[in-house]
Amino acid sequence: MPPDHPFNVFVVAQAGRLQYEAALFAASFRHHNPDFPGTLYIAEPQPGPRWQKDPRINDEAVRQLFARLDAEILPFETRHFGDSYPYGNKIEALTALPKGEPFVFFDTDTLITGDLTRVPFDFTRPSASLRREDTWPRQELYGPGYTATWKSLYDKFGLDFESSLDLDQPDEYWQRYLYFNAGFFYYKCPHVFGARYLEYAVAIRDDAPGELVCQSLDPWLDQVALPLVIHALGGGRDTLEPGWLDGQTSCHYRVLPLLYAREPQSVIDALAEVAAPNWVKKVLKAYEPMKRMIYQSKGEKARALFDQNNLPRREQAIRNTLKREKLWLR
Repeated sequence: MPPDHPFNVFVVAQAGRLQYEAALFAASFRHHNPDFPGTLYIAEPQPGPRWQKDPRINDEAVRQLFARLDAEILPFETRHFGDSYPYGNKIEALTALPKGEPFVFFDTDTLITGDLTRVPFDFTRPSASLRREDTWPRQELYGPGYTATWKSLYDKFGLDFESSLDLDQPDEYWQRYLYFNAGFFYYKCPHVFGARYLEYAVAIRDDAPGELVCQSLDPWLDQVALPLVIHALGGGRDTLEPGWLDGQTSCHYRVLPLLYAREPQSVIDALAEVAAPNWVKKVLKAYEPMKRMIYQSKGEKARALFDQNNLPRREQAIRNTLKREKLWLR
């Protein structure tokens, strides 16, 4: 059953590409959720010593679009990440949201395609996106395996490792271990979630276990800390019925060329519908990749390169084809 109380939705936007992705997100959100009972927040990092340049949204037309879409810009301070790790914005923005109110976070490179109030969230048991590949940890020939690497992190924070495992998957196979894409996540309180997320992410960055000595944490830090947070708060991989997010109500497309290359036709149609009104179009066209992909038919050319019923198994192969055809626009 869908949740019986309002919840909030938020994305993080700043100057550059993210402000236009957030504009498209907000337009798609409001198109499919015109009577949403919660608040749509656009979290915006504020200038400070962690930023070399002012990170705030710098296109006034984007701000006006948010106002028209009843999306509230929510300033937040950046004390731990900033330029050194901008993915940390999603972590630091959490405590700017109203305390004690359930939330769902989405990356800006997401298209909302349905009514989010129908999604059967259990906000007491957090989860996140399972639309991911085996991006972390990378296995070194003579280094620790998946078990040793992940167990070192659970041990560091006093968490039970065994109960996090999917025992239907074989030992040392990446899907046995709790791992998410951080493209969406949710919980009953952003302050509780945010405090734990910040604690774990900073501790891993500054004092990682020895088993991580050969592992890169950039850009993976948020996705390394996230399963630990979700496990610690009583959530897991199976707490949301599949097929809703990353399915009938949202699409984490990552970059527009990938959307056109691999997503269902229903997503292509939803994008065209949301982007069609002139008051949306004039904002999105200010961002060259959106102008070319959506409004100048480059997206259709990208889609024609692939059989959507027989796509390459690895995303990198799709990327390589798009780059070769000069259609990797972002």
